[in-house]
Amino acid sequence: MPKFATITGDVTFTPGDGVPIEIPQGRVEVGLEPDSATLSWDAGDGVAAVAAIPISQFNDYLRDGKITWEAGE
Repeated sequence: MPKFATITGDVTFTPGDGVPIEIPQGRVEVGLEPDSATLSWDAGDGVAAVAAIPISQFNDYLRDGKITWEAGE
């Protein structure tokens, strides 16, 4: 069952060895694994975007209020 959260602050992911890319504020679907969180969102024009971040970074974003769970999550 999917879980949903809202990006409310500065949240980034780093693809490979590249530069950090900002995840836009708004609703995201969250998939949790023991070592990572996968975030997916609508990037506009019917395009879905997906990013995986370490679970420790995801938990830091939650703690800092940059990601908030939707009610009931």
